[in-house]
Amino acid sequence: MRQVSVDIGGTFTDCFLVYDDAYVEAKSLTTHHHLASGFMDALAQACTQIELDVKAVLSSVDAVRYATTLGTNALIERSGPSVGILTTAGFESTVPLMRARGYGDGLTAAEQSDLPAADRPAPLVPVTRIAGIQERIDYAGKVVLSVDEDDVRSQVRRLVDEGAQAFVVALTNAVVNPAHEKEVERIVLDEYPTHLLGAIPIVLSHRVSGRKGEYARTMSSIIDAYLHNQMYHGLASLEIELRRNGYTKPMLLVHNTGGMAQLNSTASLQTIHSGPVAGLEATHYLSKTYDQPNLIATDMGGTSFDIGLVTSDGVKFYDFNPVIDRWLVSTPMTYLHTLGAGGGSIARYDRLWSAIEVGPESAGSDPGPACYGRGGRLPTTTDTNLVLGYLDADNYAGGTIKLSLRRAQRAIEEHICKPTGMSLVEAAKAIKRKVDSNMANAIFKEVAVKGYNPKNFVALSYGGGGPLHACGYAAQLGIKHVLVPPFSSVFSALGAGNMNQLHIHERSLYMMVYDATGRRLLDDYQVFNDTVAELAAKGRDDLLRQGVDPADIQSRVEVDLRYGNQLAQIGVVCPFERLTSHRDVVELLDLFSNLYAQRFGEGSQAPEAGVRINVIRVVSYVDHDKFAMRPTQAEPRPAPSPARWRECYYPGIDGAVKTAVYDVACLEEGHVVEGPALVETPRTTYLAEPGWQITIGRTGSAVLTRTI
Repeated sequence: MRQVSVDIGGTFTDCFLVYDDAYVEAKSLTTHHHLASGFMDALAQACTQIELDVKAVLSSVDAVRYATTLGTNALIERSGPSVGILTTAGFESTVPLMRARGYGDGLTAAEQSDLPAADRPAPLVPVTRIAGIQERIDYAGKVVLSVDEDDVRSQVRRLVDEGAQAFVVALTNAVVNPAHEKEVERIVLDEYPTHLLGAIPIVLSHRVSGRKGEYARTMSSIIDAYLHNQMYHGLASLEIELRRNGYTKPMLLVHNTGGMAQLNSTASLQTIHSGPVAGLEATHYLSKTYDQPNLIATDMGGTSFDIGLVTSDGVKFYDFNPVIDRWLVSTPMTYLHTLGAGGGSIARYDRLWSAIEVGPESAGSDPGPACYGRGGRLPTTTDTNLVLGYLDADNYAGGTIKLSLRRAQRAIEEHICKPTGMSLVEAAKAIKRKVDSNMANAIFKEVAVKGYNPKNFVALSYGGGGPLHACGYAAQLGIKHVLVPPFSSVFSALGAGNMNQLHIHERSLYMMVYDATGRRLLDDYQVFNDTVAELAAKGRDDLLRQGVDPADIQSRVEVDLRYGNQLAQIGVVCPFERLTSHRDVVELLDLFSNLYAQRFGEGSQAPEAGVRINVIRVVSYVDHDKFAMRPTQAEPRPAPSPARWRECYYPGIDGAVKTAVYDVACLEEGHVVEGPALVETPRTTYLAEPGWQITIGRTGSAVLTRTI
């Protein structure tokens, strides 16, 4: 197996190279102005380790897999094009009204508790670039009013005069009958043919989202159109760079649905948060190979701390109505909770509450933490870890970044010590306590709200900064074991290399499976089966377009079920692809009832309200070879003497503590290191706080175990 996998984060660009029997990790600072530069720098570092040049590697690898932050950056910077919306006349206010409560989307829990004081986000599309056109399709897909072609041409020209550089066509009930959206597309293309320089990108809402919900579907399309140009040109420049260096195959992009696809089969919206999703997919695979059924995935990078869940009941958590930035969308994404608690998260003193806060603001990679010496002046989590003695200033990020202890000290003294009167060490301890508490609180909320107890889980800690803070948040949660996976500092990049080519297609379909009024089971299966066949055909076409062997294509059917008109609905994986008998219907109802009880408690089921299908979803995919991750088989034994000692400081302990420092290259599988201790690897550091120990596993993995 030969493949390159790259994950571009807010601070670092991570690369994982598999080349025959060689497995190589590398990191470089993310170059936000030109992502290809950081990409190629990380790849060059990896190639150097196997003594090959970049062109030799790229010309012989099977695939380049890429998780990008281009879309996220475009939203943050508001650097997208001017978008115009064509919608059904009378529905022009759907987006500005935001369901009358959308201004709370994307805010913190504290901000949502005071919605009257909340600010509406600056609109991506101003009211002047929203045009209503004469047409109407009813809820059943019947044409009530045909498209007025002259009216459409008039509105298109007006929007272009207003400066529209991309069009979103979002018509009412288009997911039931998309004929009018396709007709509008034809008219726009007639006005601005694709072969002319004045051609305008057109996004049809039914192609972006197959579910009802006009606001969320329209916002999904707006964001997709808003990101289109930057994504296209940014990724095209990267593909050109790869071609220049000998790579001739299609590049594969990671999707936030948990799969990947070629550039020609990827919508802009599907790339948002794709890096953390790759890490969670790797967690699912590791859960099986390590026989760890309950895992809390925690990814601490330079900018954020991402939390995901893998459970013994096999439930994959999706967010079917995620909030991106400040907008609700209706495209399915693998569920993750993101917290502003990375290595670059900025610490500050809140005078109103007389408390130290950390994040969500981040120093990023430019200028970065104060200790980087690149112009940053604000204290960050990385500065704190350096002051507390956990980091080696001369051997950070493989020695590519020399840290300045004095700059870190100055930043903490200026912004924390002066307003609080704390000493430098006490201020650093307070920052670490706050970071660890923020992580622990977020993890507890995510696990408990899904009906699980954190104490029954093993924490999986990865990302460049994860193993430094794992003991801190695990102790607060009562978690006794923390697993550090192989190649933990680039685990999300590794996950990108282990993903399948996959597409999800879905459609809203209100269908009663059990009618409680008449006590009848569904007995007409044609609509269900026809919808599944249509969605499966779309997924199959997506994969065939990418050159996949038809014999390799697999699929699974999922349905969203609810009791009556309840808001709570559960996604159920069907054990069959077509309904053929009442036995199939009863089996589906039993699965739904059991999952509902697991989620909300036995006895909470409400069959007396009836059971209905809201959404049918078909997942089409192709299995790919995976990088093998296997647990250690060696018997535990004491580690040798440490390479050196260092004075470190720990919250709750007065004074400096003499801490053993090990080089991971001097440790073997099965060695047990008693805390307090640091195990330094080229690109991350494992910290065993007092009362913890580290057991070294295969390929750089480790297990942190609480001993008191």
